Amino acid sequence: MLKNKIAMSLIVGIALAAPLTALNYLANQALNLPFLPYVFFNWMTPLIPGPAITFGIDLMIDTLLLLQLNVADLAKTAEQGMAVMLFLALATAAGALAYSLNAPHSGGERPGTARRVAGWLIAGGFALFLLVLGVMESSGTLAVLGLSVLLALWIGGVSWAARRRVETPAAVVGGAEPDAAETGDTHPPASVEQLNRRQFLVTLGTAAATVTVVGSGLGLLLAADERRRTAGAGGSTANAADLPNAGDPVSPAPGTRPEYTPIEDHYKVFLELQPTVIEAEGYVLPITGMVDNELMLTVDDLYTRFESFDQYVTLSCISGRIATTLISTTRWTGISMQDILAEAGVQSGARYLNIESGDGFYETVPLELISNDERIMLCHSWDGAPLPTDHGFPCRIWIPDRFGMKQPKWIVSMELTDVENPGYWVERGWDRIAQVRATSVIDTVAVESVGTRDGQQIIPVGGIAWAGDRQISRVEVQVDGGEWQEARLRTPLSETTWVIWRYDWPFAEGDRTFRVRCFEGDGTMQIVDPADARPSGSTGIHSLEVEV
Repeated sequence: MLKNKIAMSLIVGIALAAPLTALNYLANQALNLPFLPYVFFNWMTPLIPGPAITFGIDLMIDTLLLLQLNVADLAKTAEQGMAVMLFLALATAAGALAYSLNAPHSGGERPGTARRVAGWLIAGGFALFLLVLGVMESSGTLAVLGLSVLLALWIGGVSWAARRRVETPAAVVGGAEPDAAETGDTHPPASVEQLNRRQFLVTLGTAAATVTVVGSGLGLLLAADERRRTAGAGGSTANAADLPNAGDPVSPAPGTRPEYTPIEDHYKVFLELQPTVIEAEGYVLPITGMVDNELMLTVDDLYTRFESFDQYVTLSCISGRIATTLISTTRWTGISMQDILAEAGVQSGARYLNIESGDGFYETVPLELISNDERIMLCHSWDGAPLPTDHGFPCRIWIPDRFGMKQPKWIVSMELTDVENPGYWVERGWDRIAQVRATSVIDTVAVESVGTRDGQQIIPVGGIAWAGDRQISRVEVQVDGGEWQEARLRTPLSETTWVIWRYDWPFAEGDRTFRVRCFEGDGTMQIVDPADARPSGSTGIHSLEVEV
């Protein structure tokens, strides 16, 4: 009997949690109400210890790699899926507990007052907690009313289920439904509607499935329509003929990744489950602290108040494995931080620039680093257009030779201080400097593009190499443990982008293993010993096995 009661409670819990989630998703897409699974996940994440977060990130990335899925494309989707599943589990648990404490006993008697009070405290407390989180995300009248209605419907569902008397005697387990004569209960309490278990489950399941399917289906249709409406917005306008190295004689091997990443394909990493949205109207970036003149920069100031410059930039995520897809290249436009700080007037004793982002991220940049590198940029545009929302509008900072974890986007404040505050990821155990590790990757062994040179069949092999702003002087390829052979290098787009390399391999049939290594501008070879991404970035040799 206990197992039956637990199973029934869990069924009720999930039958109420699924429609709540679906209706909330529909309201999110139709009315822009906060989506509670994401809101809860975003609230919870900063409370989790750094090692636990890192374990979760590693597990997710390893799973995607094991399934041979693109991490850059699917990591955030996987994280969003985790948030929804977690929310469903919590809502199921809350609903199941509230139902079990309020449901009539098998004989039809209502539970005692203490049990019922405890049940409603669980249901009401869970709903109130979610409402508060939602209001913290969006305090508008529509959000408050919309979430209140949704959560009231959920509580009403618990109440409806608890008022039904569900017969679950042992005979039911064998498939027979008892009648009133067998139970001896011909007059159930007036406040309890008597249903056998099958009737109850059919009624509850049908209602839950209908609401869930309709709600989530309409939400997905609205989401797809929004994606179609915004398709191409902020897309790359770069033309290969206009790139700085357009006339270079070394052409990429067929199958090599694009040298210039389309904006829509640029990798995305951010703390929350959705990008932070900051409206241009009313935006002001305060630059305060140890300055002579506090600055309040509007969006218009970012484009017109200072002289802007362009820089082709490769950016990579420190959490990526060898051959990660969390790396991209595009043209950044912005203002030298030296010019901004010159107008603010840095006071004696100031040593650090503390930066805060709209999504709760924060980082510290040494002022000495800025004073020694005029390229450090407050970026406002990518590919000749304002930063896309997904990538940090209205502005983000770029620091050469650093992984992305040191470069906040959606910047909402800057403060000069004499105190170094560890950055968000530094506090969670990642490298304080986060300098880019030199890496080289085999993108392609183009077995479908066999050519001939001097009577010898050749297969183009190609990929990328990158070492931050330290540049690449040489790339070498090894086949089946043989001698390392030097590849040809295509002129990079700038000193701060990856290099495309190509090696025309003399064809030899069989199963082959290709390996690649690179050397920095000063001749330093990349670190060949394998190391995990945490805490300073992955190292090691990339290899690829191919049947040719």
